[in-house]
Parts: sequence; structure tokens; C-alpha cells
Amino acid sequence: MKKRDFLKGSLLTMGALLLPRKIWAMDFYPTTSKAEWAVLYGTWCGSSRDAAAWISEGMNGIAKVFDVRENPDLSGYKYVIVGGSIRAGKTTPELQRYLTEHNEQLKGKIKGLFAVCGNMKQPVTQVQYQQLIDNHLSKLTGVSNVASKVFLGRITWGLMDPDARKQLQAFNMDEYDNLKRSECMAFGKEVLRSVAP
Repeated sequence: MKKRDFLKGSLLTMGALLLPRKIWAMDFYPTTSKAEWAVLYGTWCGSSRDAAAWISEGMNGIAKVFDVRENPDLSGYKYVIVGGSIRAGKTTPELQRYLTEHNEQLKGKIKGLFAVCGNMKQPVTQVQYQQLIDNHLSKLTGVSNVASKVFLGRITWGLMDPDARKQLQAFNMDEYDNLKRSECMAFGKEVLRSVAP
């Protein structure tokens, strides 16, 4: 190896190591402009991640999508949509904690709520809206009377923690996927319409 090539490579490597950690994070959720909207989600196995990305897609990519485990700073966003995957009638502990800790900051910004649940592969009814939106997410956020949606979810054994997989398999549950991109995109459009002047 030539001395000049070695020095170039070394300088590039050192420069890359000095970059802030945030630059290394890959942005999986493209946006079309400086976003005023954020979609915040909590997930166990990725269903709500996909729902959140598709909701943003339905809004023509104007919403930035955040996993609650990133502990995002949403103070710079004008509007927020909040949702997550459901287990035993509740969203993830991380989402519950985040919403409790940031309640005052978010309260006036939340314009949509969503939940993703398997619902034993049964159609969503008003009962799920009452349990998951009215009695859970609305209480966590202190927000009601905003656009809301309960999506059917999916089970992918390879993405599930062993304890949850064992519990569900005990019910003779199979893998399935009832989360629909078109429904998530339609909800994104509904939320946008709900705040249109």
C-alpha cells in the first residue's frame, strides 16, 4: 500500500469517527420537506413501526416518524400522531412512560391516536376503540376527540420475544398479517383533513 493511500484512508477514518452519533442513524422514513408533523410509536415486533411509516406516507411524507425508544425531542413539531402496538390491552411500557413524562409538552399537539392489535384475528369493533383509544391512549395523552384508528396487527414468530411467542403458541396461534398499508395511509389522510382550515 502506498504511503499516500494509507494516509488518506486514515484521515477519512478518523474524520468519520468524529461525526456526531445522530448522523450515523439511517433515516428509514423519508420526508418531503421540513416536517411540522411527527408520528410517535411504540412497538414490540415492528407492526406499529410499519403502521407509523405508512401513516406518514398517506400524509405525502410530511411527517417524521419516531420510535419512542429513541426518546425523541418533539418540541420542534407543531402536530403529533401517537400510537402503538397492544399487548394485554396496553401499549409498550416505553410509550406509556414517554407520554406520562411529556404530557404537558404534547397535549396541545396531538392530532391523532392509533393502536395496532391482533384482536384474535377478529374484526375491530367499537369495543376495541373504547378499550384501546378512549380508556388507554386518550387517558395517557389527556387528549380526546381527535382522529383515531385501531388497526389489526400481525404475528411474526421470529420478531417476537420468546416468552410472548410461547404464550401465543399455547393458544394454537399461527403467524398472520392483517395490517394493511392502505388503511394506514387512509388514516394519515384523515388526520390531515381533520386539521385542515
